[in-house]
Amino acid sequence: MDTTMWDKDTVRRYEEWFDTQEGAFALRAETRLVEFLVSGWPRRGHSFLDVGCGPGRMLETLYESGFDVTGLDVSPSMLAAARRRMGLRADLHVGHAEHLPFEDNQFDYVSLLTVLEFVDDPQQALAEAFRVAARGVIVTMLNRWSFYYLTYGLRCCGSCPSSHGMLREATWYTPLTMRAMVRKAVGQHAFTMRSVLPGPPATWRDAMPWKFLNTLLLPYGLGSYTGIRIDLGNLKTVTPLMAPTKPVRSAKPIASP
Repeated sequence: MDTTMWDKDTVRRYEEWFDTQEGAFALRAETRLVEFLVSGWPRRGHSFLDVGCGPGRMLETLYESGFDVTGLDVSPSMLAAARRRMGLRADLHVGHAEHLPFEDNQFDYVSLLTVLEFVDDPQQALAEAFRVAARGVIVTMLNRWSFYYLTYGLRCCGSCPSSHGMLREATWYTPLTMRAMVRKAVGQHAFTMRSVLPGPPATWRDAMPWKFLNTLLLPYGLGSYTGIRIDLGNLKTVTPLMAPTKPVRSAKPIASP
């Protein structure tokens, strides 16, 4: 991967997109998908490596979910943004997804969240993720069979300027191709698969019926953003239960909105 493609200006525009209506809506949907995929995994005292962590938005979600988080990215500019967001809450490293600087089984869990689209050798990146993961891996991707690809993925004109130019340079995968790549990397293990955002970006807004449609967790391959969870070994996932707690009395009244 050409690390110069993720310079400070690109990172700034990438971050600014998440402040738009479309970007904020997409991020909420992607977060719901990731939270669902990790929902059966134990958190406290368990380590989680996010490969290609970018500016740390999903790394922050994983931390707030209870994991001990480590982030790795090839771009120093992305890691600088992640460091501003996470502070001392995450251990951050510069490195390539295809050559992770970690020991075998060093982490309980590993994620590749929309990373394989941008690496030189996606199959090697998958192999590395499974090498350093002891309990499970999550892989998410941009779906080539989606309206999102038709809007922002097609290379209709290689010289056309676009605020989504990085997506036109990305390698979009079909759900069948990604599932086959994961299966090749890990063999026969339990898969959990879902997707979100079935409509085109014009429908990513808080207006009915689009709001309802885009908040659903859909079968694998139907949405723009698709994810696979792979549980390794004979470990079984659990359903987290909320422990009852005593009500805490506020030191002062909370003002009504």
